Amino acid sequence: MRLPTRSTSSLFLTTLFFVSIASAHGGHNKVPEGEAISEEPIDLRLWLHILLMTLTFGLLFPLGMVLGIVRSRWHVPVQTVAAAIFVPAYFLGHLHKGRQFAGPHVHAYFANVVLLMLVAQVTLGAGLKLHLENKSGWVGRVFGGKGGLYGRRMIVIVHGLIGKIFPVVSWTQMLFGGIVAMGYCRGDHLGQCLAHFIMGSAFIGYGIVMTILLLVGQAWIRKTGKSQEFFDSIVIALWGCVNTFTEHRWGHPWVKNDLQHTSMGIIWWCAGLLGIWLSRSRGGRPRRNVIPALVIIFTGWGMSAHPQELPLSTMVHTIFGYSLMAAGAARIIEISFVLRDSRGAGEPNSWQHLTPFLLYASGFLFMGATEEQMAFLSAANVTHVSYILILYSIAFLLYLFVNILLHIYAQHTWPDDESNGQIALAKQMRTTRGAHSRSVSFVPGSVGLGVVNRTPSAIQSPFLDVPEEEDEEEKEGRARINGHVKPKQKPRLPSRSHRVTDSQQVRDAEEFELEGLISDVDEDAEDVGRDNKERKRQGDKEVV
Repeated sequence: MRLPTRSTSSLFLTTLFFVSIASAHGGHNKVPEGEAISEEPIDLRLWLHILLMTLTFGLLFPLGMVLGIVRSRWHVPVQTVAAAIFVPAYFLGHLHKGRQFAGPHVHAYFANVVLLMLVAQVTLGAGLKLHLENKSGWVGRVFGGKGGLYGRRMIVIVHGLIGKIFPVVSWTQMLFGGIVAMGYCRGDHLGQCLAHFIMGSAFIGYGIVMTILLLVGQAWIRKTGKSQEFFDSIVIALWGCVNTFTEHRWGHPWVKNDLQHTSMGIIWWCAGLLGIWLSRSRGGRPRRNVIPALVIIFTGWGMSAHPQELPLSTMVHTIFGYSLMAAGAARIIEISFVLRDSRGAGEPNSWQHLTPFLLYASGFLFMGATEEQMAFLSAANVTHVSYILILYSIAFLLYLFVNILLHIYAQHTWPDDESNGQIALAKQMRTTRGAHSRSVSFVPGSVGLGVVNRTPSAIQSPFLDVPEEEDEEEKEGRARINGHVKPKQKPRLPSRSHRVTDSQQVRDAEEFELEGLISDVDEDAEDVGRDNKERKRQGDKEVV
C-alpha cells in the first residue's frame, strides 16, 4: 500500500478545514437545558477518536518534531503517518453517537486553529521537500534566484517554529477535549478550573524544561555565561507579579483563598528578585543558589494547607503539596551537596532526575484536583490512594517519553560525546582563545591583553601581590580577607600590564572549568582502558 504524498494530504486537510466549519458537531438538541453534556455514555467511535488523537498529537507529532530538529530521514515518514491517522480520527469526532455536547465549546473552536496550523505545516513541509530551487527551467530560475533562496530560508524558519510550538498546542487541545468530554469548567467552576489546569501545566512545563537542561542543555547554559537559577528566578519573579494582581478581583470583597493566592504571588516576585541578584558573583561569574527551590517548597506548603470541602480533595491537595516540597528539597540537596555549587558535567547524577520527575507528578496531581473532578470521584467511591497512584503512573510515562525524545536528540547531535556537547564546547573555546592570543601582540604603552594565567589563584585574585615563598609562621599568622589570603604588604594598584577586564576574568574562569572537565573525561577514559586491559590479561590467564 502506497502512502499518500504530502501534497495530497495538504489538499485533503484543507478540505477538512472548511468542512469542519460548516458541519461541526451535531446532536446538540439532545443535551438537557442548562447542562453541558447529555446523559448517554461515550460510545466506541468517540473512544477511538480520543485514542487516535492521543497517538497522533501526544506521541507521533512530538517524535516527528525531534526527528526534524536533528534532520533525520525518518522525519517525513513519521509526520506522514501521523497525518494519515489524523484524518479518520477527525471524522470519528464528528460522526460519533452516544454522548452529545452543548455547543459551541472551546474544543471545537480550538480544533479549527489546530487544523489550520497542521495544514500550514504540511504545505510548508511539502514545499521544502520538493526542492524547487534545483528544478530545471523557469521553476529553477525563480526559486533558485536570490529572492527564491531568501524565501526558502523564511519558510524553513516558519516551518520549524510551527513544529516546535505544536506540542504545546496539542497539549492544550487534549486538555480542552477532556474538559468538554466531562462537561467541566462551566459557570462558577470556571475560575478554579482554569487555575488548576494552568498551574498544573506550568509545573509540568517547568519539569520538562528542567529535564531538557539536565540532559542536553548544559552546553547552552555554559555559553550564556549565566546559571540556571538566573533564568528560573526571572520566570518566578514575572509569574509572581501576574499572580499578585490577578488572583483577586480588585474592588470586590476578598473571598475564599484570594488572600492566600495573592500572598503567594508576592513571595514569588520577592524571592525571584533575590534569586536574580544571587545568581552572579561579585566578579560577574555565574553562581548557583537555592532560592527557586525555596520558592517551590513554600508553594507546596501553601497548596497543601488549602482548605477543601471533600476529604478526597484534602488528601490529593496534601500529597500534591508534599510532592512539590520534596521537589524543592531535592533541588537544594542537588545544588548544595551533589554538585557542590558547580554546574555539573557529563552524564547527570541519578539524584538529579528526582526534581523534574516530582514536578511532573505535582502538575498532574494539581490538574486532577478540581472541584468537579473530586466530586465525581467521591461519588464513585474512588479512594485517594488509587487515584494518586494512577496520576503518578502517568507522570512516570511522560518522564519516560521525554527522556526517549532527548536521547534521540543527543544520539544524533553528539554521537561520540557523552557530555552532551560540553566537551566540544570546551575544545572550541580553547581553540578560539588560543587563536585570539596568537593574533594579539603587546604594544608598549597600551593596555595589556596577554593571556592570563589559568590557575585558580589567578582567577580569584589577579591583583594581589603575594610572595611565592613564606615561612610557616608567616603563613599561620596571616589572616584572610573576604576569602582571599591577606598579603604581607599593602595591595598595590594594578599596573597597565596587570589590567584585566571582568569579561576576560569570566572567560578565563570558564575555560579553566571546562578544561578540568576535559581532563576528567580523559582520565575516565584512561581508567576504562586500564580496566579493560586488566580484564583481558585475567581472561588470558584463565584460558591458559
